[in-house]
Amino acid sequence: MSATVAIVLAAGKGTRMRSELPKVLHQIAGWSLAEWSVNAALEAGADRCVVVVGHGRERVEGVLRERFGDRVTFALQEEQLGTGHAVRCAVEQRLQRFDGRVLVTYGDCPLIQGPTLAQLLASDAPCALLTTHRDDPTGYGRMVRKDGQIAAIVEHKDATPEQRAICEVNPGLYAFDGGFLQRALEQLDMNNAQGELYLTDLVAMAERVDDFVVPIDEVRGINDRRELAECGELMRRRIAERWASAGAAIEDLGAVYIGADCEVQPDARIDAGVHLRGKTRIESGAHVDVGCVLRDVHVSAGAYLHPYTVAAESQIGAKAQVGPFTHLRPKTNLGEGSKVGNFCETKKTNLGKGSKVNHLAYVGDGEIGEGVNIGAGVIFCNYDGVKKHTTTLEDGVFIGSDSQLVAPITVGQGAYVASGSTITRDVPADALALSRTKQENKEGYASRLRRRMEAAKKKA
Repeated sequence: MSATVAIVLAAGKGTRMRSELPKVLHQIAGWSLAEWSVNAALEAGADRCVVVVGHGRERVEGVLRERFGDRVTFALQEEQLGTGHAVRCAVEQRLQRFDGRVLVTYGDCPLIQGPTLAQLLASDAPCALLTTHRDDPTGYGRMVRKDGQIAAIVEHKDATPEQRAICEVNPGLYAFDGGFLQRALEQLDMNNAQGELYLTDLVAMAERVDDFVVPIDEVRGINDRRELAECGELMRRRIAERWASAGAAIEDLGAVYIGADCEVQPDARIDAGVHLRGKTRIESGAHVDVGCVLRDVHVSAGAYLHPYTVAAESQIGAKAQVGPFTHLRPKTNLGEGSKVGNFCETKKTNLGKGSKVNHLAYVGDGEIGEGVNIGAGVIFCNYDGVKKHTTTLEDGVFIGSDSQLVAPITVGQGAYVASGSTITRDVPADALALSRTKQENKEGYASRLRRRMEAAKKKA
């Protein structure tokens, strides 16, 4: 059996969240609260995690298995009878006769960091814990010291007026010797104000307690949506600071959203209001301007995303330009030096090197070669009401403004489609395709038309 195990308590419903979603599955920066907590425990050195589940157990287990695989196992707490009961469930179901180091943390404590928890695991005391200070300690267990050493933790509801005046509080994160933990859990009882098994009672049973003081912001738990938003703000700032320290040019550390799975390379520039989600990657020298929202997008070196570009599941090539106000839908692949201009939309399209979709165009299900020019207002008519069809433009093609290309269709290399054309058949290489109705000019008709319209207006 492994020498170090983490128990993550994640069984509560979280009624104050006022949500059908289990509390520990609410997200911060793209990860659920439970994922942040488990990840910190593993970073601290735990070989595996036993997650105590209850409310919404199937959903919680599914999310954690997807990210952590067999490094997580689960124990069921059917009744909510306190933190001591939750840990007892984990020990009885998964850790019988385990005598290694046991870390205990919470599934709604996302800001705790691996190095902080590693201090607990490095201690050889029967019990090691974190402690912090609050100006208003209401609701927290109080640290009771004797001769400078922590002798007990008293829960708020059980505390005397003198103990309630103590501002050193218990954030609830511990490491125990496995043998001590199993013996001490057997001695717990419910003789307290809440009628629960208190994990805090183990502190008074330990011959020695090591404690480590941490800032309150790192050990904040989440009970409602307000606290979720506040912790989210702190986490996003932390992520932005990490990438900035690694060399990314981030204009405003407090005004960007960078998800936990994103990557921002040195010398990439991220302006205010940018949201990077999923597994977005921004390479060196790329510039993501104000207000862009990217999900699972790879932006190559030197590319420039003008303001308010929205993109998902797409590849943006080196030195490509996108936007402003452009939408790249999934499976868009922009080649080196290509351009998709303002108020354009693409979907499931490969755009070759140096090709341009200038403005006000829709390009869907397209295979576009190199050096192609697609004018303003061009529409790829890719859907016939049942199936999607592909439009292929070979190298060097020029598509004039306000043309409609009715797929499936191929425009051969170097061909020219005149503006205002509706193209329904393949165009050979080097050909000119022209599809317009004949223009007719009626001399002097405009003034007669105006008089007729004015008379109709007066009559009305």
